[in-house]
Amino acid sequence: MADTDTEYLAQERRQVLDAALPHIPFDGWSLTTLRLAAKDAGFDESMAALAFPGGVAEIVEYWSDTSDAAMVVIYAAADTESMRFRDRITFLVRTRIEAVAEHREAVRRAITHVTRPSKARNGIRCLYRTVDEMWYSAGDIATDFNFYTKRGTLAGVYASTLLYWLDDRSEDSAETWAFLDRRIAGVMRIPQKKASLHDVGRFVLGPKRFVRMVSERLREGGAR
Repeated sequence: MADTDTEYLAQERRQVLDAALPHIPFDGWSLTTLRLAAKDAGFDESMAALAFPGGVAEIVEYWSDTSDAAMVVIYAAADTESMRFRDRITFLVRTRIEAVAEHREAVRRAITHVTRPSKARNGIRCLYRTVDEMWYSAGDIATDFNFYTKRGTLAGVYASTLLYWLDDRSEDSAETWAFLDRRIAGVMRIPQKKASLHDVGRFVLGPKRFVRMVSERLREGGAR
């Protein structure tokens, strides 16, 4: 879709997304959901195709992008100047998860969608954009090799925390935030130990590892 078309349909896209989210627990991320959402938003069913010509994959990516934007807005309004860098990153990961907390089942199904072999590239693209936004918002200006290792490391932290949150039923997701703190602490110990690239690799989540880990976690969740 051209940028001018996207801008023209910006309001309609948001309305269709908002109307789609309540349908996800019942119909998943599907063309049926898109058509129902268009009708619920007061449009003709054809609006689903106009707003999201890329279909389900496009609306899932759009939801990820709008959730990233919400995270950035909240972070910008917070008092982060006095925070340590690690606390800024922790705040951003938590804020990003809380941005979608009302729609846990939609998150679960979105992950199922993007970890299909044919859609894995979409999932990696969303994950990369999210962690890139986190580092940029936190003030990271690295342009060397660290640019990539930092994003790979944070991808592992964010993805594993998101998966933990999906099955967390503790009050106010307290166990998830404790898990996040442990993950961040583990990552922060790496430079203190002058770890090798092999050590850093334990925390970097490559595309294949991401898909495998998510698939395993979803199977475990379904068996409970």
